[in-house]
Amino acid sequence: MGADFDHFIQGKIIKRYKRFLSDVELPTGEVVTAHTPNTGSMRTCWEPGWPVMLSRSDNPKRKLPYTLELTHNGHTWINVNTSRTNDLAVQGIEDGTVAELQGHTELKREQKVKRGRIDILLRYGSRLCYVEVKNVTLLGGKNKALFPDAVSTRGQKHLEDLMELKREGHRACMLFVVSREDVDSFGPAFSHDPRYAELLAQAAKEGVEILVYRCRIHEKGIALATPLPLSIDPAD
Repeated sequence: MGADFDHFIQGKIIKRYKRFLSDVELPTGEVVTAHTPNTGSMRTCWEPGWPVMLSRSDNPKRKLPYTLELTHNGHTWINVNTSRTNDLAVQGIEDGTVAELQGHTELKREQKVKRGRIDILLRYGSRLCYVEVKNVTLLGGKNKALFPDAVSTRGQKHLEDLMELKREGHRACMLFVVSREDVDSFGPAFSHDPRYAELLAQAAKEGVEILVYRCRIHEKGIALATPLPLSIDPAD
């Protein structure tokens, strides 16, 4: 699997606050504060009392040794550590899971483009393919995964950059990594960020490839596993 969870510690989440902090009760009854590497709202990703998985660092320079990694809603584990997402995408490309991105001769990460950086740059001979990666955790109606879970001006900029790259003759891809298993389709979250939804539809029309892969997640690990259908229609 894409990440090894054997060393993770189980607990129950009490609350998330100040965006990057969560209080978690360990099986011993001790309550610890865990770093929460997730800039989103984490809607539909936690409620008080949900089981969680923590990792622990022995780095003495860290103020918070614990990191919140996974939550469980009674049906599925949810990967809430967004810092793992690019690693999952790279592994999915390299192990052949992401069928659309095979045959490249070179893979580079965090390459500078336009107004910022692109997550993955693939080379196919003389042709370049730019891939932006997003972690998806928001659950909507009809078992549909949604992105984003709040207004994302950064995400909007990434779509605009991909469209510009496509217009310049490059291959451009938006790869959504769905980090929960209780979903069977994906679409933009119109109610949370209508501008993002509009840009995603425009990007698809202009030839930006929209790829969606759901992860397989359990206590032992996580990895990209299954492509999901995309629907940009707000009526779906």
